[in-house]
Amino acid sequence: MTKTPQAADVADLPIDAVRPPRPGRWVAAAVAAFALVWLAYTVIVNENLHWDVIAEYLMDGRVLGGLWVTIQLTVLSMVIGLALGILAAVMQLSGSPVLRGASALYTWFFRGTPLLVQLIFWFNIGLVFPSFGIGVPFDGPKLIEWQANELITPFTAALLGLAINEGAYMAEIVRAGIRSVDPGQREAAEALGMSHRQVLRRVVLPQAMRVIIPPTGNQFISMLKTTSMVSVIAGAELLTVSQRIYLGNFEVIAMLIVASIWYIVLTTIASVGQHFIEKRFERGHHALQVRVRRNLRPFGRGNA
Repeated sequence: MTKTPQAADVADLPIDAVRPPRPGRWVAAAVAAFALVWLAYTVIVNENLHWDVIAEYLMDGRVLGGLWVTIQLTVLSMVIGLALGILAAVMQLSGSPVLRGASALYTWFFRGTPLLVQLIFWFNIGLVFPSFGIGVPFDGPKLIEWQANELITPFTAALLGLAINEGAYMAEIVRAGIRSVDPGQREAAEALGMSHRQVLRRVVLPQAMRVIIPPTGNQFISMLKTTSMVSVIAGAELLTVSQRIYLGNFEVIAMLIVASIWYIVLTTIASVGQHFIEKRFERGHHALQVRVRRNLRPFGRGNA
């Protein structure tokens, strides 16, 4: 197409764009900044918060011990929950109606009942099953037997409740990630002679991780705070330890602030880790897009 002289002159004119004024944005920013300064000042100068007590107990050995239990519960629950979620997701995508039904029943039940109820149930499982053992089924002789009251400690009950409940949610996340992979990838891998397990491990899951990682990171951060529910079964995590301390020194708000500070520290570290993990898995996806655009660029110039 040949440009007319008038069109060429217009195209060569410099663009003198002026950003329109936005007084509402400046007013909103000023109000927000004033509110933050006022809130910070009110919190800092408030003598009823007892900042000296907060500083004293922030690095207390009992608090740090509860913090360590919280980290253990979070990591172990997420690892077990992720394993259960992958297994349940694979069962949901199976061709067997029995496996699909079992997986659907698992996710339906544990997503449909409150986590608090599940924690209390596992803690009192000895009322239903006084002992656990390995042996002949249907009331046959037991080779090894354990008493439920000795086996199910508060930590064990908390781990069972958190991990099994998390597995039900992770099953849906993993299933969505697997379904996001192009079916042609699976067909191509099967055409190369790969087994179903090899296709899942080498082709499908590595590509699905880009979809699975963000919600899994959110679940991990949520798990850090959800461990506070363990206080109802007398666990030894961060909130329970803080409660035990303020029952002795009556510094309720101060100890709750101590626990909140550590929860914020943990969630901040987890958020930073999630950011870098997502960036790592996005690297290959962005590189592919750049390479495609670079290959298409000569064709676009030629058509112009």
